[in-house]
Amino acid sequence: MTSESPRFCAVRTRVLSLPLHSPFVTSLRSARTVESLLVEVDTTDGRQGRGESPQVWQVTGESVAGAAACVEQILTAVVVDRPCSLWRQVCDDVQRAAARNFGAKSAVETAICEIVAMGAGVTMAWVLAGHDGETEGAYAPSTSSLGGAAVVRSVPTDVTISAGDPAAMAAAAVSRRAAGFSHFKVKVGADLDTDLARVRAVRSAIGDLAVRLDANQAWTPVMAVEIIAALDAQGLGVEFVEQPVAAHDVEGLAWVRARSPVPIIADESVFTMADLERVIAAEAADGVNVKLAKCGGPLRAMEQVRRAHEAGLATMVGSMMEGAVGVGGATEVALAGECSLVNDLDAAWWLAELKGAGLSYAEGCVVLGLGHRPDARR
Repeated sequence: MTSESPRFCAVRTRVLSLPLHSPFVTSLRSARTVESLLVEVDTTDGRQGRGESPQVWQVTGESVAGAAACVEQILTAVVVDRPCSLWRQVCDDVQRAAARNFGAKSAVETAICEIVAMGAGVTMAWVLAGHDGETEGAYAPSTSSLGGAAVVRSVPTDVTISAGDPAAMAAAAVSRRAAGFSHFKVKVGADLDTDLARVRAVRSAIGDLAVRLDANQAWTPVMAVEIIAALDAQGLGVEFVEQPVAAHDVEGLAWVRARSPVPIIADESVFTMADLERVIAAEAADGVNVKLAKCGGPLRAMEQVRRAHEAGLATMVGSMMEGAVGVGGATEVALAGECSLVNDLDAAWWLAELKGAGLSYAEGCVVLGLGHRPDARR
């Protein structure tokens, strides 16, 4: 007589409000806390997976309350009492159960992927890389270990310099360099003179370390071309410019890219695979920043990373302003996807307290242990 195969048996939600150690400021918003929804999925054999749905009104338009309603009223019924062995089908059904609501879907899908990895005794990255139930080792490109032995896995990440006064931005850059970071994402999106002053100040403060810019949709196409040309003319050594124009304006993004001496990265323009295909067809970007809360979860993120690689685009995995659970899931995708750019996973570094087991920052990297279980309260 065989025992019944494990099933998903419960889905719970919990609202998180996590203070930041300093304000996070972009052209779109200023935040002093991470507001997020934690989702926990349980199985009949005692496993529990977790995911996170961050509230970022200006990017996703998804609130904590809305995500909770989606999970509790729609997605829970899709998941509960389904066999864990059908996890891929369950994840696909989650995606079809509601329009958009990508953060809510991502939280549930991340939790399910964690459960699958836990059951196989491997990392989520190993599963996302396509190995599913295989148990031989843990997928860890930088420091791997076979046979299930614990490993420490690290992914290089940039660190954000909030938009503000140039002198304050330079001081922040010096502090972050001292903390071990070597890639700096500078938030811009003002006028020509202000943004030039910001980039000059940061460049002066950090020497020849990598500087990338993120305008968060703030410029018109004409402004973007003017500002990027000025940055290049002054020899400020910008690695790339992320999302210089409005998310919907893929034609404008393509127009900027055709005239830019600096690579252009799409972020807010790409939520779905259809969005990515539109960017590829328009030759609108040199690369893409893939985020779980935009696309619906780690499986969807892996699809986007693979498609972008196939199309010749550079790739990076990013995070919204979210906690350790959300950043941990994104980091698993970054490990599995072997992205070509240094990733954008500093969100949990901004938390006033980060004491979660298995997730930390060191020498410009986000660091995970084998079975990392970040404390969602941190």
